[in-house]
Amino acid sequence: MPMNSKLRIGWGEADITPDNAKVELAGQYYQRLATGIHSRIKTVVLALEKNDQQAILISLDVVSIPATLQEDVRAAVHRKFPELAPDRIFLNTIHTHNAPYTRPGGLFRDWLPLAPDALDPADYVAFLQRQILAAVSQAWTGRQPGGIAPAFGAARIGHCRRAVYVDGTAEMYGDTTRPDFVGMEAGEDSGVEILFTFDANGKPTGAMVNTACPSQVMEATYEISSDFMGAARERLKSHFGQNFHTLCQVSAAGCQSPRDLTRNYHTEPDFWHADGVPVHAERLANAVTTAFSQTDGRIDFDPVFLHECHRVTLPRRRASYQAYVQAKDNLAQLIAVMPEKEAFEDFCRETHANEKIPSRPGPYDSKLHHFVLIQNNKAVIRRFETQDAEPTFAFDMQALRIGEIALVNNPFELYLMFGQIIKARSRAKQTFVVQLSGGSGGYLPSPEAERLGGYGGLIINGNVGSDGGFQFADLAVNAINELF
Repeated sequence: MPMNSKLRIGWGEADITPDNAKVELAGQYYQRLATGIHSRIKTVVLALEKNDQQAILISLDVVSIPATLQEDVRAAVHRKFPELAPDRIFLNTIHTHNAPYTRPGGLFRDWLPLAPDALDPADYVAFLQRQILAAVSQAWTGRQPGGIAPAFGAARIGHCRRAVYVDGTAEMYGDTTRPDFVGMEAGEDSGVEILFTFDANGKPTGAMVNTACPSQVMEATYEISSDFMGAARERLKSHFGQNFHTLCQVSAAGCQSPRDLTRNYHTEPDFWHADGVPVHAERLANAVTTAFSQTDGRIDFDPVFLHECHRVTLPRRRASYQAYVQAKDNLAQLIAVMPEKEAFEDFCRETHANEKIPSRPGPYDSKLHHFVLIQNNKAVIRRFETQDAEPTFAFDMQALRIGEIALVNNPFELYLMFGQIIKARSRAKQTFVVQLSGGSGGYLPSPEAERLGGYGGLIINGNVGSDGGFQFADLAVNAINELF
């Protein structure tokens, strides 16, 4: 294969909305069968090639990416395009909670059978893989010489969602009007990292857009939706032209959401319903269009382009013996009060009753419910009993240099502080940290979240703890800096 000394860029896009809109939506502990389509969900692909370097970046409007899905996509792409090395291909998600499951199973299937006329998750996964391959094919076969230009914007979208109380506990979406509320656990990042691409004539063809907030305004609703990131993508098409593509990424944002809990929904929409989607979409799209002026005279048609894939192994978060003993005792007491299946049914009843309360914002499910406490303690027991046999968690970490910007990914809902560490210590002028990419590792919490507890800081919520987070940050920084 001849070597291409010029940067070649290709874009692809495909609709991944199921034809049968009656589908289970992923992202919650309770079953949500879609009642309709709020907005179409898509996959967007960016293909980059220069000399012997390649990268295929695939963004999906889904909640999570099992490692098996990435492996299947890599294998399918490599079969069709043998010149594309599988480890040059990686996926990320915008983390909408309003898309179908991306693994063949469903949620608590023994207790919640799939409706007879609903789409089987396995059938959706097969459809999804076909659509991804179509988008990759479009991007790879359509690549042409082009250039890139970085830009930086700001958008008030993401906020910390973990409220802290005087007793030393934290709660996701906790009540901030309580007299014992003492502040939010972490800060926020309003920065928007942007990399524009251009054709050989200097016409913009697309943008990679990275912001520290999941696309989750609609997360407690019952409609398929690409949420504010999908809506921002469409606004950018209206601004730049229908052939302009936007590859959306979520930066380190495991503790973030699109809601300002300290203002208690008094000054803007509650961002739990559809009326909040265009607000955040406008903020994000405006950040991109405003930042575009920074590219004037700065298009680089001969950027340095390097791509390395590192196999990273981190220590699995361990449960102590004391925690194990306590969890077994807790579980016995919980089940004596209410057995697991009965607790699940009560959890679902309570959640659906909360959904019917007029004008109530989400979340509608309580992470302190009896059923959730059963699951939390079962997870501690399971971790203790398996941690010696499964002491580590491994994944492919991608490190890219494109001109003076860097990109590094991870499979976690990575807490904000780790993204801040990576960005601050990176030698790149701008650093794109991409979470929920290349697999599904659950939350990776800060030491503070582990200490304060609550959803997002517990063993049930992820594979790796804060100690592994610091290790990952070091590995990510080293991988980036080796490229500079």
